[in-house]
Amino acid sequence: MATEKIHEQKPNPYQVAVEQFNQAADQLNLDEGMRQILSQPKRELTVHFPVRMDDGSYEVFTGYRVQHSLTRGPAKGGIRYHQDVTLDEVKALAMWMTWKCATVGIPYGGAKGGVIVNPKEHSLTEIERLTRRFAAEISPIIGPEIDIPAPDVNTNSQTMAWIMDTISMLKGYPIPGLITGKPIASQGSLGRNEATARGLQYVVREAVKTRNMNLQGARVVVQGFGNAGSIAARLLSEDGATILGVSDSQGGIYSSKGIDVAKALRYKQEHGTLAGLQDSDTLTNEDLLEIECDILVPAALESVITAQNADRIKTKMIAEAANGPTTPEADKVLFEKGIQVLPDILANAGGVTVSYFEWAQNIQGYYWAEDEVNQKLERVMKRAFQDVYETSNNSSVDMRTGAYMLAISRVAEVTKLRGIFP
Repeated sequence: MATEKIHEQKPNPYQVAVEQFNQAADQLNLDEGMRQILSQPKRELTVHFPVRMDDGSYEVFTGYRVQHSLTRGPAKGGIRYHQDVTLDEVKALAMWMTWKCATVGIPYGGAKGGVIVNPKEHSLTEIERLTRRFAAEISPIIGPEIDIPAPDVNTNSQTMAWIMDTISMLKGYPIPGLITGKPIASQGSLGRNEATARGLQYVVREAVKTRNMNLQGARVVVQGFGNAGSIAARLLSEDGATILGVSDSQGGIYSSKGIDVAKALRYKQEHGTLAGLQDSDTLTNEDLLEIECDILVPAALESVITAQNADRIKTKMIAEAANGPTTPEADKVLFEKGIQVLPDILANAGGVTVSYFEWAQNIQGYYWAEDEVNQKLERVMKRAFQDVYETSNNSSVDMRTGAYMLAISRVAEVTKLRGIFP
């Protein structure tokens, strides 16, 4: 019942994104015309398309592709498959992608895509047919010079390979730069699979220095055990942190002695859940967020830290591996409590940064070694953290507002320089 109540009160993600934008715009004294331009997406595409099921029947699915901005370069953003996808969610994610790219200084705008589907209810062949049909439906507005998709929730490198092949077949020639997050064998980039989590690791390393903390022995809780969450847990444990708790969509596990991340991964692969892992206690995702710790890493879906539970969060630092996990109301509570929030548009920007590296390698036809990718990523993330930290300190605002101020000012500057056509 409690879970249902929280779900009912989940805020509209696009309204959250606009509110976050307006808070930073107020700090920047952004004029009304620029606010109107930057607070709305440039383009929204909704498609309804049939897919043949394995039994020969047909189902019609709804999908979206939203491009928030192309001012600083081609739009960039993932494609997610989830039964709760909405247009407003995709619009919010597209806007967040614009600010994320601007925060770390890569020449992209923001986009996002989604299909309303529960992939667990479909076979691999059905998901392939759905992917190829969706790719064909959005093909008029994607490409290496306009909009470059990538993996997101419930999509992966195989999904990206299907999309690249579909569009390449339609065009009649291979277009590797069309999409990122591809398999290495299909001209993907080394280091891409770990990029989101590794970028978060680099940001956390810099952040703990400003808080007189040490990663060695730090107590960490990770909500979400997908690609970003599980790899973040492993990388932070390699830095000496103790992983107290982790969770997946079915719930969480906790151990005061620490969880062996590799063991937890093997258990989940074998059993399909984390629940029941030896020497751990089972708890809900909601309770997991309230465990006393040094670093909390929300790595699941958006709006999990809200006005309802923010006062019960007992951590020193929140590093957002997920997009939009904290609402504006919760941000105010956390800031007043002295909890440092490393915002999503900074903390999880490692994924889009290495996606940019992949795209650049595809365009050049020249590929880098993994250590070179990681070194370039570390430089970008360290610089971005320092830029955001200085902006927030100079303006006496929280890190999220500082990141938004930095990103919005960069997009607004290019918008003014380019002017309005015609």
